[in-house]
Amino acid sequence: MANKAALPKHKQSLKSRLWEQKYLFLLMLPGVIWVLVICYAPMTGLYMAFTNYRPSQNGYFFDLVNAKFVGFQWFEYFFRNDFGMIMRNTLATSFLTLLFSFPAPIILAVLLNELRSVRMKKLIQTASYLPYFISWVIASNIFLTFLSGNGLINDILLGLGLTNERILFFQHGPYFWWIIAIANTWKGMGYNAIIYLSAISGIDEQLYEAAEIDGASRVKRIWHITLPTIRPTISILLILAIGGILSTGFEQQLLMGNNAILNYSDVLDTYAYRYGLAKGMYSYGTAVGLFKSIVSFILVMSANRITAKLNDSALF
Repeated sequence: MANKAALPKHKQSLKSRLWEQKYLFLLMLPGVIWVLVICYAPMTGLYMAFTNYRPSQNGYFFDLVNAKFVGFQWFEYFFRNDFGMIMRNTLATSFLTLLFSFPAPIILAVLLNELRSVRMKKLIQTASYLPYFISWVIASNIFLTFLSGNGLINDILLGLGLTNERILFFQHGPYFWWIIAIANTWKGMGYNAIIYLSAISGIDEQLYEAAEIDGASRVKRIWHITLPTIRPTISILLILAIGGILSTGFEQQLLMGNNAILNYSDVLDTYAYRYGLAKGMYSYGTAVGLFKSIVSFILVMSANRITAKLNDSALF
């Protein structure tokens, strides 16, 4: 036993290492059980995407096991019908959101870091991340009110002479993509800036002092010190953003969309909800959701590999 104990941990057998750390595994056991029950057990429902599932009084698992297997029929149905429109709406909204929401918190964090007044810095930071804690029900009503025919935005546009008549923003489909992108950016910008502020706070002040002595301006210090130092954080958040590019939102589309612009407001999440739950086509809704998950996984892996090759800042 003394010889086994003297061996380095990487040379001990797996059984010995498990027994040595048995109490740690016991502490971890409740968390593992929770993940298996809450996160993985419901994934059995993915099989529904390959069946013609119809609920009955016999119970979920009984109906799932005895459902007729139809293979990729639901995926083919989706690709033949609404795939083009739904993907157009999803990608348009996602790319516009990424265009605004990704650089916005970086710029906000850098500007907050450059503020000399601590009180003003705290005030702006609090005001900027407050929208994150507002539910989409309230946030959507804010945008619906401001952008209504008699809303504040129309009053400003008319007052500045930028338009001669009031614009019905929620009656024009292409406007809806921009509205969602701006709403997503407004709601998440301040909260995401906290992550970048944390990364900036870890930068050695001596770097700034040395650059200032060498005559570097504030803009040059930001460009050559701040941004390169937080590049790993930017890379990781970019990977996560690309992985979630098909998750453009659900509540905001559902709350701010209407039947007049359904061809522009309907995205993968709302489409799966409408058919899967509202219309009772559970297998079809599951197939759409599974398609989205597979594509998102591929995007995450691809973005991670590309980022690792470019700057060695991979997520995993």
